[in-house]
Amino acid sequence: MLDFEKPIVELEEEIKRLKDISTSQEPSLLDVQPEIEKLEKKLRQTTKKIFANLTPWQRAQVARHPQRPHTSDYINLLFSDFIELHGDRKFGDDAAITTGLARLNPLRSKSRLVGAALDERRGTSNRVKERKLVVIGHRKGKDIKENLRYNFGCANPEGYRKALRVMKLAERFELPIVIFIDTPGAFPGIEAEERGQAEAIANNIREMFNIAVPILIFIIGEGGSGGALGIGIGDKIAILENAYYSVISPEGCAAILWRDRAKANEAARSLKFTAKDLLALGIVDELIPEPIGGAHRNPEEMSARIGKKISRYLNELSPFPKDELLQRRYEKFRKMGEWEESTNQ
Repeated sequence: MLDFEKPIVELEEEIKRLKDISTSQEPSLLDVQPEIEKLEKKLRQTTKKIFANLTPWQRAQVARHPQRPHTSDYINLLFSDFIELHGDRKFGDDAAITTGLARLNPLRSKSRLVGAALDERRGTSNRVKERKLVVIGHRKGKDIKENLRYNFGCANPEGYRKALRVMKLAERFELPIVIFIDTPGAFPGIEAEERGQAEAIANNIREMFNIAVPILIFIIGEGGSGGALGIGIGDKIAILENAYYSVISPEGCAAILWRDRAKANEAARSLKFTAKDLLALGIVDELIPEPIGGAHRNPEEMSARIGKKISRYLNELSPFPKDELLQRRYEKFRKMGEWEESTNQ
């Protein structure tokens, strides 16, 4: 529970207590259903109000929420027949980045939004067309043991080299690529530097401009620095409402500028790294709204929204010839950071 979630959790606990009373085997003289409905209405209003007014620092905390859906969750909810591919063929396999072949299969989710998206796509057909593709993403754990295994989502050079190897495999078989970004940053350890961390990330950035299949990027949580950019070059870049994408973490920025990590709140405001900021600056193409209370409160609905975007983006990109696809990708990133200097005094 995050600090600002306390009123929400208190209401949820009270609703649960009343529901337990109403379903208890002992006969109750009180009809608690009207009170439950009243509290549920208040819960929706409170949650909506709190999450509509989050500060940048609070959104960063939501992006790191321990119950927030990770890449593995979206793979389970959105794709079928996922076959994980391992190793960079040079050093080893990095568990912090997962790669594999899959089929886009929104029927795996039970959300109403998925059903609506499928109705739009299939028309009179009763059979849903599945798309073969490649999935790549940062991987975090659900507990300490998994986090240690996945290095808290911080990839080593072999992780980025594995990702690039699988991207080239996708290009060979003309499969689109879906990438989920969720990392505090690339692993900064001595061993990673010895094995060429900076070179691996730089090489990925260069080579991804030449992968001649559609590449879709989804920033689902943390988008930290080069660790995110190392698999972050694509034709469409979408960010979840409470995710962030930044050259540095708020704590790291505060430590450098003020020598005080406690000023992370102030740093978060200055970094302009929220989804709304990034959309206004032209860094991302689209902001995907999250369910009320954040993606961690309804992972299935969130996956349904992402699945709908994947289908739409692939339909938009499929008509482009390879040369035009690559040229548009290049121009997309060249336009980022444009500015005008005024001569007016």
